[in-house]
Amino acid sequence: MVQNELSNYDFRTAGHSRTHHGHVMRDLGLRIVNGFYPENSILPGDAELLERFGVSRTVLREALKTLAAKGLIQPKAKIGTRVLERSNWNLFDPDILVWHFEAGASANFLSSIVEMRLALEPEAAGLAALRRTEAQLEKLYEWVEQMGSTREAPAHFVYSDLQFHIAIAEASGNPFMRSISALIEVALVTTFTISSPIPNSERHLYSVARHKAIADAIRDQDAAGAKEAMRGVIQDGAERVLAASGSDSDSGL
Repeated sequence: MVQNELSNYDFRTAGHSRTHHGHVMRDLGLRIVNGFYPENSILPGDAELLERFGVSRTVLREALKTLAAKGLIQPKAKIGTRVLERSNWNLFDPDILVWHFEAGASANFLSSIVEMRLALEPEAAGLAALRRTEAQLEKLYEWVEQMGSTREAPAHFVYSDLQFHIAIAEASGNPFMRSISALIEVALVTTFTISSPIPNSERHLYSVARHKAIADAIRDQDAAGAKEAMRGVIQDGAERVLAASGSDSDSGL
């Protein structure tokens, strides 16, 4: 049930798939990420792709240009379009992140996202404690209150949770912290399709309290406390998601 609700919330992929360009880009991008087209392989030629998708050459070229900009492919004259090695992929790109989850993200990939969040979000919370304005603090508590009133609507909980984390990035006063919100956004929304963020009333109350602790530390201008509270929230979510995903393949993505 939660997975269906959250898939409707995922506006990024929904928007892409409704256009010819988006459909071609998503299909090829997902096939690259899931290994159907392995690294260093050559994609089918234009004629084959045009027949498969039934689109114009212009649409196909635009889709390939977009994938190239994401670091997935590189066109080579007289050779074709080569799939680049994973080290070239822009893993901060929201589409590539979503495609990893659609393809079935491994425990290793999920752990890597958690490590990235732990490296960035506690620092953002610490900076927010020192730099936040009263208006920003008020907004944090508004999102906490929204989280508390969403027991029967997991998708609404996810939205409030996401806005809470984005508000902290903004309150940090560091524009680079705000720019990582795409990573946070995709990580939250897609991991919640693996495991419900609020499976029961007890868990719901616990999660809201943990987020309120972050807001309280930011209110008190307690940078160390805000960092620690944020680490706790991220680690709680990571343990739940990794347990739910099991070992769905320790190899792979």
